Amino acid sequence: MSGRPVKRSLTLRGHRTSVSLEDAFWVAFRDIAAAEGKAINQLAAEIDAERALDTGLASAIRVFVLRRVQAGRRVSEAAPAAPETASDQIDAR
Repeated sequence: MSGRPVKRSLTLRGHRTSVSLEDAFWVAFRDIAAAEGKAINQLAAEIDAERALDTGLASAIRVFVLRRVQAGRRVSEAAPAAPETASDQIDAR
């Protein structure tokens, strides 16, 4: 994966635009859209509608992806550990 931003085309509410995103952010963005059952253009339009006027779309997408990754990490860290089975306890002796 390249660390350099690559220009990607999107269609937001019928208008073509482009964003420059690094491969890692683009892949994560696509994965999030797929997990939510949304087209990538739909998710981008939702982010675009919620971003501040002084925030670029690419930056808004990066922050969105980062927040989703962080939220997922917090959920997995808070998940209880799997209970030990009887065989685990025997193996530990």
